[in-house]
Amino acid sequence: MRGFAGKDEKGRPVQVSRTVRGTRRDAQRVAAEMTLKPSTVAARRLSVAEMLDLWAETEGPTWAPSTERDQRSRIRLVQSDRIAALPLSRLSAVEVDRWHARLAGRGVGEGSIKNQHTVLRAAITLAVRWGWLLTNVVAVARLGRRKSEPRGTLSVEEVRRVLESAATLVADGTIEPQAAVALRLAAVTGARRSELAALRWIDLVDGRLTIDSSIAIIRSGASGPTLRDDPTKTANRRVISLDATTLTLLDELRTNFSAFGPWILSSGETPVNPERLTAWWRRSRDHAGVAARWRLHDLRHWSATISIARGHDIRTVANRLGHANPSMTLRTYAHAVDSTDAPIAAALGSVLDAPEMKPTDSELDVAGGEEIL
Repeated sequence: MRGFAGKDEKGRPVQVSRTVRGTRRDAQRVAAEMTLKPSTVAARRLSVAEMLDLWAETEGPTWAPSTERDQRSRIRLVQSDRIAALPLSRLSAVEVDRWHARLAGRGVGEGSIKNQHTVLRAAITLAVRWGWLLTNVVAVARLGRRKSEPRGTLSVEEVRRVLESAATLVADGTIEPQAAVALRLAAVTGARRSELAALRWIDLVDGRLTIDSSIAIIRSGASGPTLRDDPTKTANRRVISLDATTLTLLDELRTNFSAFGPWILSSGETPVNPERLTAWWRRSRDHAGVAARWRLHDLRHWSATISIARGHDIRTVANRLGHANPSMTLRTYAHAVDSTDAPIAAALGSVLDAPEMKPTDSELDVAGGEEIL
């Protein structure tokens, strides 16, 4: 039997042949398998580990430094397991399920298993796109999930206390003047700390803030970290409206510090280190007596949760957060969407349960004396 086996690394068609000893039906079954499950030369030669390296080589230039660090760490973890030694052509959903079981048996956490699975799935997706594999078996493999409760959200009262504490600490000279504005911007915009650190005065125009970059922390050697102005995590540009109070605080900050440098949250020629924003948050949180489990990033979650719970549409909230796809916002903040469900039920019920309204005399006159049905 001869059959088409896909393409090689240069895109040339490859044929494979198999000898079948048996009936005509046996030969037809083998021919169908060869057609439905082609195995390219590349898939037979390349191992899973090598495909992971190819994926990193292809996608790596688009990664932010923190993303690259995380992804390469996950790649190394996958490559440390025996699944990495398999040829691509022998990778199956069964092998992926067994890999998951091995990780769980070693005590690897659910989040780490999911992250490693995501990296392998992305690498195999690339192999499919290049025509080296027909399907992505990692995508169809079963990824065990346990029920987990949402992390929860800061209360409005807690956020207010933190912001008031930041203002008090600024007035006392305990922390920099930019701290109070930074934390309010985090709550109002839902921006990531790296995006806040990258804000320039030229990004603030007519009460709207443009977010199109982020500050990456590059750690190398003993010279200490360096800061680099990079695109945002999703490489998208978004414009966000600000409230009157935040604009007033920004105007005061501009008056006092814009002459010293271009950055909103820094009084010099270089941007503020994003880790400094975390330090401002911790000082203000502790001063306010708010639980230590709350992180600066939880202001982002608070911003999204409150926006959705107050009835604002998912697409607008996703744009403010910088999510590439509103479906991600919906998945992450499903608990906030659930909280808006009860008012809808009440509104629909009130329509059904309201007494039937008879037309008024004026409505009958407009209709020519006939009741409107």
